[in-house]
Amino acid sequence: MKTIILAAAVSLSISGVALAQQAAATGADAMMAGPGITMGTAATMPLKYVEIKDVDLVASKLVGVDIYNKSNEEVGEISDIVIGDGKSVIGIVASVGGFLGLGESYVVIDPASLALANDNGTWKAYVDTNKDDLSKAPKFDYSKLKK
Repeated sequence: MKTIILAAAVSLSISGVALAQQAAATGADAMMAGPGITMGTAATMPLKYVEIKDVDLVASKLVGVDIYNKSNEEVGEISDIVIGDGKSVIGIVASVGGFLGLGESYVVIDPASLALANDNGTWKAYVDTNKDDLSKAPKFDYSKLKK
């Protein structure tokens, strides 16, 4: 179920399609209202299912995708997907720098600045930058996220 929800969020964010559902936040634990995932301890609408099409992309297929620049040089790898307020994808976490997992850091890229392509069965991501600029980008630290 988690994959279906993430797939819907990623697919909608990348394609620019708006959700057709409205979720009303209720209760003390609810933190948002509007389309998307309701933040809280109870669902606010009946269970619905989503049909995933061949053109849709699930988040699990994005994690681990290599990121290239215009010169086709590998500049990073997609590590995670950020869903803001349960509504839509607001960031793509990329691991940059380092060697064999040592010294790498993370940056969060705006999804609008990333292009995805299926290259003969292998997904690739493309950005307009270079390794040096990515290494100077603001760092993201997983340990600072609330549990």
